[in-house]
Amino acid sequence: MAASVVSLAGLRFDWGDTPCLDIAAFELAQNEQVFLYGPSGSGKSTLLNLLAGVLVPCAGDLVVLGTALPPLAGAARDRFRADHLGLIFQQFNLIPYLSVLDNVLLPCRFSARRRERAGDLRQTASRLLAHLDLDESLWPRRADGLSVGQQQRVAAARALIGAPELIIADEPTSSLDTDRQDAFLDLLTRECAANGAALVFVSHDRRLAARFPRTLALPDINRAGAAP
Repeated sequence: MAASVVSLAGLRFDWGDTPCLDIAAFELAQNEQVFLYGPSGSGKSTLLNLLAGVLVPCAGDLVVLGTALPPLAGAARDRFRADHLGLIFQQFNLIPYLSVLDNVLLPCRFSARRRERAGDLRQTASRLLAHLDLDESLWPRRADGLSVGQQQRVAAARALIGAPELIIADEPTSSLDTDRQDAFLDLLTRECAANGAALVFVSHDRRLAARFPRTLALPDINRAGAAP
């Protein structure tokens, strides 16, 4: 049986007095890829932020890669996230004044573990960016000079560099056309499979679910109902 990458039990999170998530149990195995969906406001992004250690649950157990996240101080969660997780946010969270290349390499500057796993940094970045149709002429450009679709692809390359064990992707193809969606998904699923990484992929585009071996509707496991 594959090792567990994510294990949660009795997880609860409230926004103030409003219940958002109440999940009895959820498991994600090594190398498993899950497509997670649900209506707007159902708590998908909140769940991803809990898995990433950005938020802390109000109650319950949350273990990622054998580490219980809730007891960790904020700085320790930040270090864990830098070493082990690749995140693609809805808003991309690129550093606007840094170049394309510097944004992609950022995780390897924060994490010696990611830097070592990446090998030749420029060569690895080049391979990821080329597959996402971001040629070398764009590398010196500031992130805030890119189109929305280009920013989304840079964010994807940044998440993948250094072979993190868990990839968390929140609407990562929303600004891509069909051809680039396909290229992105090919790269994402191939990199995860090659590195034994688990993937949690959130999207409103249910057509993409066919690319994933496991599909999960958040409302089916969330007893709290809709988030505010």
